[in-house]
Amino acid sequence: MTAARVCNLFQPEFLSLLQKNGMKKITITLLCLAVVWAAQGQSKTELKKQVADLQAELAELKKPKATPMATLHDRASYGLGVLMGKNILQQGGDSLQLSGVLAGFTDVFAKKELLMPEQECQMLVQDYMQQAMEYKVAKVREEGARFLENNKKAEGVTTTASGLQYKVLARGTGKTPTASQRATVHYTGKLVDGTVFDSSVQRGSPATFGVGDVIKGWTEALQLMREGDKWMLYIPHNLAYGERGAGAQIPPFATLIFEVELLKVE
Repeated sequence: MTAARVCNLFQPEFLSLLQKNGMKKITITLLCLAVVWAAQGQSKTELKKQVADLQAELAELKKPKATPMATLHDRASYGLGVLMGKNILQQGGDSLQLSGVLAGFTDVFAKKELLMPEQECQMLVQDYMQQAMEYKVAKVREEGARFLENNKKAEGVTTTASGLQYKVLARGTGKTPTASQRATVHYTGKLVDGTVFDSSVQRGSPATFGVGDVIKGWTEALQLMREGDKWMLYIPHNLAYGERGAGAQIPPFATLIFEVELLKVE
């Protein structure tokens, strides 16, 4: 049996990687296998097992190495990547090709000739990100409207004249606040996809604020609740943060879901 016939057992990708990466130890081992097979009549089954072992070894070599985090330089480099990535995602750029982003980044750092003029890059990216954000906002708005339409039919859900929806989970017997009073509550806020964006429960510390100083949906709901009540609130965007959203976690036109427990009225 010749070495060429032995090589025919190997996947082309495996052989090319050996040549490209200069895997000397594995290459020498393969040649030895060919000689042993030819000299001793080693079975194809045995040889395939050894080849499989070598392929497993090569797979380990191909695994990406962990990003070093030992020095301030390492951590700052990684941190910048995290911040840039989050910023791009928040602007609706989750449809971008990561390979293209990395290629452009690498060309700039390596001071290579760019595939497009910088001015053209600026115009393209601005247009693309604007369209991506508009698509994201439209999707959030549609998902919120669809959620509220289905939710109002659910058992126990009440819809007020403003469009606020609520469901009573537990009933209290205490005072009901007015808009000019302060209230202490425990709450958990979510988007319609279940993402938690804020929670006094998780922090382990209730929140106290003026009933008239919060979003419209809360102001309306709190004036319907009694101390000891626990409600689910389903708040349309016009009673929440509207077309602007709030920070990085609440996008424009987002419908919000809150579990609220009214602990105390001051």
